[in-house]
Amino acid sequence: MMIQTQLEKLIAQSLKRAQKKGELPKFPVPAIAVTRPRRQGQGDYSCALPLQIVRDVNNALKAQQAGKLAPMQIGEILLKRLPAAEFLDRAEIAKPGFINLYLSPAWLARQTALISQQGGEYYQVDLGEGKKVQVEFVSANPTGPLHFGGARNAAIGDALARLLENSGYLVQREYYVNDRGTQMRTFAMTLWRRYQQLFGMDVEIPADGYPGAYMIEYAEKIKAEHGDSLLSLTEEEVPERFQELGLKIVLDELEHDLAMMNVHFDNWFSEQSLYDNGDFAKVYAILRDQDDLYEKDGAVWFRASKYLKSDRDEVFIRSNGEPGYFASDIAYHYNKFIVRGFEWVIDVWAVDHQNQAKRLPGTMRAFGIDPQRLTIVLYDLVTLKRGGKEVKISKRAGEIVTMREVLEEVGADAARYFLLSHSNEARIDFDIDLAVAQSSENPVYYIQYAHARSASILRKAADAGLKPATDHLALLTCPEELALLRKMLQLPEVVINAVDHLAPHHLPHYALDLAKTYTNFYGHCRVIDMERKDLTEARLMLVQAAKTTLAYVLSLMGMTAPEQM
Repeated sequence: MMIQTQLEKLIAQSLKRAQKKGELPKFPVPAIAVTRPRRQGQGDYSCALPLQIVRDVNNALKAQQAGKLAPMQIGEILLKRLPAAEFLDRAEIAKPGFINLYLSPAWLARQTALISQQGGEYYQVDLGEGKKVQVEFVSANPTGPLHFGGARNAAIGDALARLLENSGYLVQREYYVNDRGTQMRTFAMTLWRRYQQLFGMDVEIPADGYPGAYMIEYAEKIKAEHGDSLLSLTEEEVPERFQELGLKIVLDELEHDLAMMNVHFDNWFSEQSLYDNGDFAKVYAILRDQDDLYEKDGAVWFRASKYLKSDRDEVFIRSNGEPGYFASDIAYHYNKFIVRGFEWVIDVWAVDHQNQAKRLPGTMRAFGIDPQRLTIVLYDLVTLKRGGKEVKISKRAGEIVTMREVLEEVGADAARYFLLSHSNEARIDFDIDLAVAQSSENPVYYIQYAHARSASILRKAADAGLKPATDHLALLTCPEELALLRKMLQLPEVVINAVDHLAPHHLPHYALDLAKTYTNFYGHCRVIDMERKDLTEARLMLVQAAKTTLAYVLSLMGMTAPEQM
């Protein structure tokens, strides 16, 4: 159980004891929050319960025709009834009515052994209790290589999945393949023309086609495998065949490039399958029977206004007979909730889809689904910079900087760290020069070096016949040692905060703080001292615990923890 939760239980017990003794009047015990104080010197944790309950206390006393109590007096009563606990050193009341709580240094030192023995399990919290959740992310149109802007979606989505997995949820990662509609037909016809051009045919790509050089590379792959045999296809056969061939090439490349970033999907879901397996027909029938569809201007409209605080409806079937974007999204989420039974669905979308993101959850009411079960995480754009100047990204114009190119230059770890280091809806300037720098100015290098240094210390100690031991952990009393332990024990709080707000940017900030605290410990406390074997063994245990914690938070970000650098 997280230490904050245990402290909250202690304070709740103190209130109940005071009420039982008649020192405080009886009223329902409120939710108690123990938080980190804003300033140093105000305890490891703080609780504002005296301020929170002063009105309830005095209203109850007034009804009893008794006197009033100030928050400080209430705090003194609570402290007097606070149960003892091995992890609590002392508690103090501070103006205007805060209870400041200090952890026991001896208890902190003992956590070193537990962290080392339990590894990442020490930090795991069971928030999900086995709840079935799907995280759908990236899902870029399969009409070319993934540009670097899409890598932010990959970093956020995979980090969220890792956080949820390590918090007791059953997680499925899904890539939604938009393999139908006008864009795919245009992609297929562009690829067909590029294929023809390879055989000297004087043809132009469609006016609205994809001009990027990658389309020529795709055509060359098709030529290498099929030769000129596809030139005999009929006009009717071309779109379907070249969409099939092009889609396979793109998906293979996407899977390869995402694997370079240590991102792997459990399922690649085809949009076309919604129409092939009858899901779209079922959704259409349900909405029609509920009088949620009507015809206007040659199109079929969905009564979105029935379920949303809006007077705007959505096109369901266009006048040309093709389903609208909203129709496919509704059918897709019907499949997620009704057909596959996910209890919670998280979609990671670019911020330019914010209007759709506001409307889609509410439409789930049409199927009796609580809109709260669908969460859409929005992220803003990434500006790629080199030498202080912007590197343009434009797939349609043919000037594309792919995710693969950047990963090959800066590496997956640096890419993931910097893409996670800002809140989701903040814009990012991704500095390539900083990402590749091997210096303390680069936070990725700094954090990973702290882990590698830990591994180096443990190897050096082993060569000298020394190893971590638990016999003398009580010797860990230096401020830098205890500061490191306190920082390590913050990790479950960071994870819970990141999960509660679906905000993985808390991880890189914590990781950097942890690395700095570790470096400060290392700089002030000599770890290997042949004349103090007892202290050396205790500090080696602390080094091992720090190494474990650094590795765990790096894994939550999908980054590696190098043993040497």
